[in-house]
Amino acid sequence: MSQPTFNQQLKKYAQLIVKTGINVQAGDTVVLQIAVTQTQLAHHIVQQAYTLGAAEVLVVWADSFVQKQLLTQADKTRLTAQPDYRKAEIDYWLSHQAKRISVMSTAPNALADVDPERIHLFQTAAGQLQQTLRRATQNNDVSWTVVAAAEPDWAQIVFPDLTPTAAEAALWQEIFKTTRVDQPDPVQAWAAHDAQLRQKATWLNDLQFDALHYQAPGTDLTVGLPKAHFWSAASSQNAHGQRFMANMPTEEVFTAPDHRRIDGTVTATKPLSYAGQMLDGLEFTFKAGQVVQATAKTGQTLLTQLLSTDDGAKSLGEVALVPVTSPIAQADLVFHNTLFDENASNHLALGSAYPFSIKAGTKMNPLALQKAGLNQSLIHVDFMVGSEQMAIDGLTKTGQVVPIFRNGTWV
Repeated sequence: MSQPTFNQQLKKYAQLIVKTGINVQAGDTVVLQIAVTQTQLAHHIVQQAYTLGAAEVLVVWADSFVQKQLLTQADKTRLTAQPDYRKAEIDYWLSHQAKRISVMSTAPNALADVDPERIHLFQTAAGQLQQTLRRATQNNDVSWTVVAAAEPDWAQIVFPDLTPTAAEAALWQEIFKTTRVDQPDPVQAWAAHDAQLRQKATWLNDLQFDALHYQAPGTDLTVGLPKAHFWSAASSQNAHGQRFMANMPTEEVFTAPDHRRIDGTVTATKPLSYAGQMLDGLEFTFKAGQVVQATAKTGQTLLTQLLSTDDGAKSLGEVALVPVTSPIAQADLVFHNTLFDENASNHLALGSAYPFSIKAGTKMNPLALQKAGLNQSLIHVDFMVGSEQMAIDGLTKTGQVVPIFRNGTWV
């Protein structure tokens, strides 16, 4: 790929992120969280955000080397005590209703040799600090989007047979393709895609199933759905009624389960990157909404610690439907990155539910949401369960069984 062509695509990508991703309006505060290795993309995003009228663009730089040194070398007490300036920063974002862009680019195994206990301590403390930000995000009070950028270390994992340079170029092309940047008008392409996914969500919302039944090799799971649940797809609306795209790419239609009514077994079909380490070969057994057994062929210690974060970590907060015919699935790649892999496969999420997944949920406090069936937790971790062998049925309150998925795709 020639440099001028790449620069043009990167600029189109930045335009898409600020216009469709967070829908920047005049006077907005924008927060960009991005790696120090992605200055070119960061500069395009900042420029495009100001072009659309942003009042200020605050860039929060991330450095995986510095992060690793903190996790391996810092005094243990510093891992559990988040500095005061971080709370003040989050308070500022919320008081200005900042629209947030998170750019993921770090290699999925960047912290592979770090003690899982130290990672757990840091992740738990960070989760506690960010509770107010997480609530605002999951409530869609503010606009937010998660996107990706190619890094050599990550690209080499996705394309192990290519040279580092060729692998990075190939990963960038997959990012541009799956976010529709390769199309003449990416913004219009996303509007059409959004409309198609929302049609599926409307169909499911009209049916109001009592539960879903998943069946596949290693999976026989029944997931109850709360009363007045709401299926979402692609775009969302913030507190001011402005549309935004929380994930780019996205191919899913999703809602929240009733955390009290989950029973059976489920086997993950793809590896999961969490906190810079890999989890693979995941199997869970649920009883009355709680994980009673969980095993991993890779990452058992980290999985055990993840599930011990709080009571809600042992239940589910999201069920999402993605056909194996999705463009990302058809790419036949394992990205080792949840943003992509979850959009190639049906998936579930351990931890907290999105309040907008039930009627009037955004007006409920955490206790009311919990009583309504929506799980509460410091974590929200997606894992992939879909395959070409998966069948999913919708179960009605009257006992009717309605096919939703067969052979991994919509009926």
